[in-house]
Amino acid sequence: MTDERALVLVAHGSPDPDWRRPLEQLHAQLAAQLGDRVALAYLAHPPGIPEVVAELAAIGHTEILVVAALLSPGGRHVKQDIPAAVAEARSRSPELRIELSPGALGDDPRVIDALAAATLSRLDPATR
Repeated sequence: MTDERALVLVAHGSPDPDWRRPLEQLHAQLAAQLGDRVALAYLAHPPGIPEVVAELAAIGHTEILVVAALLSPGGRHVKQDIPAAVAEARSRSPELRIELSPGALGDDPRVIDALAAATLSRLDPATR
């Protein structure tokens, strides 16, 4: 097991390039520093949050931060779908520490950079 916190970025999964581009940019920024500690999960198609959490647990991560990365703030996805999926992941893997951190972003590069920086600071053990 590893004591490094892993990260799950959650998106709706729209094929629209206006939605995919900022998600891929954020994922690339985080993966450059976190490697296999960052993974993508989707609400509209697989892999979902419980499956991605299970994959991270299989490689030894016991603490996982789930970030709603590319969704409309205040929508049903943030209020119902993501918390329900996190609850399902927790029930499947009660030995894991799974934390949900709300967030949302658009395609503004400054917002993407800010979310990447904030997320990285949440993963640093010194900031816990």
